Amino acid sequence: MGYYPYWVSGTFPPEKIDFTKYDWIDFAFVTLNSTIQLSFEDSSCPDLLRRMVAAAHARGKYVKASIGGWGGSQYFSSAVSTDTNRRLFVQEVIRIIKTYSLDGIDFDWEYPGHEGLPGNQVNSADSSNYLLFLQLLRSSLPRQLKITAATSQTPFTDKNGQPMKDVSAFAQELDWIMIMNYDVWQSSSTPGPNAPLYDGCHNSTQPEASAASAIKQWGQAGFPLKKQVLGVPYYGYVSNSNATRLRTRASSPSARLASDDGADQGSISFRNLVNQGALVANPTSNGRRTFTATNGFYRYWDQCSATPYLQSQASKQVVSYDDPESLRMKGQFVKKMGLLGTNTWEMSGDTAQNDLVIALMDGLSSSYS
Repeated sequence: MGYYPYWVSGTFPPEKIDFTKYDWIDFAFVTLNSTIQLSFEDSSCPDLLRRMVAAAHARGKYVKASIGGWGGSQYFSSAVSTDTNRRLFVQEVIRIIKTYSLDGIDFDWEYPGHEGLPGNQVNSADSSNYLLFLQLLRSSLPRQLKITAATSQTPFTDKNGQPMKDVSAFAQELDWIMIMNYDVWQSSSTPGPNAPLYDGCHNSTQPEASAASAIKQWGQAGFPLKKQVLGVPYYGYVSNSNATRLRTRASSPSARLASDDGADQGSISFRNLVNQGALVANPTSNGRRTFTATNGFYRYWDQCSATPYLQSQASKQVVSYDDPESLRMKGQFVKKMGLLGTNTWEMSGDTAQNDLVIALMDGLSSSYS
């Protein structure tokens, strides 16, 4: 599975997707306004979504539209707050599904019971209202249309602002959740892992923030493992830092990286780590490429989180990221734990040769060790 944000279409149009590697595509994003109407951020989106659906359906694959996102969660709280609003919201979802011949809908509310982006509406009853909305939506849609949700690493928030102890009612309405196991640490002078697989050193200041901890917390709260999807990143974070190792959850030619928006700190796709010269691909006998650090960068392995990082003394930069090795391990972990699969943010961050998704597929088809 993979998320496809509309803004990558200039360099990565829907027709470029290798549908042999993806079963489900989440088109990001549909926006929700204050009057409970769904629309798009950009005029190109309707055509893009139609092209996406046509390309996927021609290959026997599926498309959902994702509502919300980090910058699009402002009005979720009021949209589910009353029976009248919930019914209006359901009708809008049905309209979008029918208009674009979708195979389901995804909700990326960041986050019920928490403000998320400053200015977002928030209510202590968000999670209970969200459940009422999902129950109404599920009863209004044919069962073959999927309803999914992107979530944080901890279960939905109760009325007291704490993770719910029982989310089994949500599991009755949602076909699966996608746990966003990334952005744990972003750009920082003391950088940490973006997407920890686990807290292997048992010294994390955020012990709940790893793939292993996340699925355990959701599982203990009653959400079946077989309905959990692990979200994985095709990007990392560039930090201006002299650090020589990642924060414990607690003279050669050199390059200086720019993040994907051109700044000297921020997120950077795996593709651009290669394009900007921090990594170089090496063919191997089994056809799976490995990647070596170059141009003054050195690659290290963080045993605590099972993720790699790059460090350059010359440019004073550290990059926490995922590569084929760490993603293969995540795929193996997903298979071992009996999860439904993986979903990635986001598809265009892979190389043209699909090194990252191939590594995930290899992991999902092998045993965990």
